[in-house]
Amino acid sequence: MERQVLLSEPEEAAALYRGLSRQPALSAACLGPEVTTQYGGCYRTVHTEWTQRDLERMENIRFCRQYLVFHDADSVVFAGPAGNSVETRGELLSRESPSGTMKAVLRKAGGPGTGEEKQFLEGDQFLFYEDWGENLVSKSTPVLCVLDVESGNISVLEGVPESVSPGQAFWAPGDTGVVFVGWWHEPFRLGIRFCTNRRSALYYVDLIGGKCELLSDDSLAVSSPRLSPDQCRIVYLRFPSLVPHQQCGQLCLYDWYTRVTSVVVDVVPRQLGENFSGIYCSLLPLGCWSADSQRVVFDSAQRSRQDLFAVDTRMGGVTSLTAGGSGGSWKLLTIDRDLMVAQFSTPSLPPCLKVGFLPPEGKEQAVSWVSLEEAEPIPEISWSIRVLQPPPEQEHVQYAGLDFEAILLQPSDPPDKTQVPMVVMPHGGPHSSFVTAWMLLPAMLCKMGFAVLLVNYRGSTGFGQDSILSLPGNVGHQDVKDVQFAVEQVLQEEHFDAGRVALMGGSHGGFLSCHLIGQYPETYGACVVRNPVINIASMMGSTDIPDWCVVEAGFPYSSNCLPDLNMWAEMLDKSPIKYTPQVKTPVLLMLGQEDRRVPFKQGMEYYRALKARNVPVRLLLYPKSTHALSEVEVESDSFMNAALWLCTHLGS
Repeated sequence: MERQVLLSEPEEAAALYRGLSRQPALSAACLGPEVTTQYGGCYRTVHTEWTQRDLERMENIRFCRQYLVFHDADSVVFAGPAGNSVETRGELLSRESPSGTMKAVLRKAGGPGTGEEKQFLEGDQFLFYEDWGENLVSKSTPVLCVLDVESGNISVLEGVPESVSPGQAFWAPGDTGVVFVGWWHEPFRLGIRFCTNRRSALYYVDLIGGKCELLSDDSLAVSSPRLSPDQCRIVYLRFPSLVPHQQCGQLCLYDWYTRVTSVVVDVVPRQLGENFSGIYCSLLPLGCWSADSQRVVFDSAQRSRQDLFAVDTRMGGVTSLTAGGSGGSWKLLTIDRDLMVAQFSTPSLPPCLKVGFLPPEGKEQAVSWVSLEEAEPIPEISWSIRVLQPPPEQEHVQYAGLDFEAILLQPSDPPDKTQVPMVVMPHGGPHSSFVTAWMLLPAMLCKMGFAVLLVNYRGSTGFGQDSILSLPGNVGHQDVKDVQFAVEQVLQEEHFDAGRVALMGGSHGGFLSCHLIGQYPETYGACVVRNPVINIASMMGSTDIPDWCVVEAGFPYSSNCLPDLNMWAEMLDKSPIKYTPQVKTPVLLMLGQEDRRVPFKQGMEYYRALKARNVPVRLLLYPKSTHALSEVEVESDSFMNAALWLCTHLGS
């Protein structure tokens, strides 16, 4: 019997990568004002921003494209592009004015070789300034600035408390002041990127009096306040502080005139049947209100899909706008005057841009979507969602009855399924999830001839708060067993080649991959990990998120937390380093030297431990890279190395 032929030639894999990596990604959209034509019809412009990998220039290029949407009261009559794509270089931020007549652009000035200006102050030259961690290195104390459009003068907003870093600001009703979120930076700053649990609160600073007042509870974490079109109410997301980094959020409503705060959508402990499983997003879209200021629209992971939802802010009812359908995933870019701009994709379909009107209340299921930009489906990739029930002995005592899911991609018509090798990918976080959206890496591997299993083990977002809470204190055990269970189940049902199974994961996904090759060495023939957590105990002193190490090991975190012997022992017990003696799987490590989240010394620790035991190991160290290893040159280099590693060790 012939073995399933993988693309073993590096040139073939490179050509495939060049083709698929060109798919542009949507980054933002905003709607211009409504214009009435001389014939009585209405139209609006949709301004979109995209990014695309340019492998020749080895950078992500950004471009914008306009579309026109002609409509009557509540349906799109005609829509299409207006003009060509235009590259936008050096833009850091841009936003259209509400009138549509102006656009503010913040550009990056200067470049390499312009020379940094040095400031010599009284002996402060080498003073250490804390920053906000991964992706925000050197960002220490932001300020809010006001630009006078007429005079061109910029002034720093007075009145922001010195104990917080401000952000996510907007003009208060009547332009009397500014509403913003303030993040505490005392007693010290912790990494804030991907962490919805940093203590923060909603503030209002009055422009005339200069006084600042607190609008929310100050012991929790808040995010993305959004003002209703009638300027009466503000919705925002609220999370507990210093617990798992990503979790189920509350949607809160602050009434500007009565000053009352209410919870519109609460945390959902357990999803019942097909019901809503809670809000899992770190930011609400910039435009999220319906025109009548009654409903709020957002996207959120629900199990292994991402759907759009409308919430009635008076009654708290949540309705899906995209349930049913073809099982792909949606993302809301903006909504304005009930015209929604959204992105749709699936594991085999790159992002498409769509518009549609929000139907009247009670008819939410009837959105009629019109495509502005279609993408071509990638042939020969089939995918499905698997529901998995852990065996009785792996049930969580306190949170019994939880299930989980995995997304399986496979080549559509292989000559012989028993010859198809499989790559298993657990996600990072651990409190995040894979959704049925376009992802370059799984699609690439599937086109190369692999089946790809993306596992949403218990603890993933989108399955209810109980699932999330079941994991802290059980990392390295429950999550590892869930992935292994998924692998065994799928191999049994699909009859893939059980002799050729590989692991691939980053961050906590790398942590799980290294655990799996130590705990189940017979299952896996190759392993590729990016910035993996290897030793929670040694990571605690060097990461920008020490609270993660404490919480995931099963302990409460406080800023003056000094681990005792028991805590160190637990951290070590839950770490992959403990299982190194059993490892025999060849390992490829990819580390970013500038990673502040999981410092590269973690991977180094593993590299040495494997070298000492003669396990085949290769280490790629990217000198300027951070945690995501997402720079174009690094991403393409790491993909090619990973592809070659898998082909070499799984054999074609």
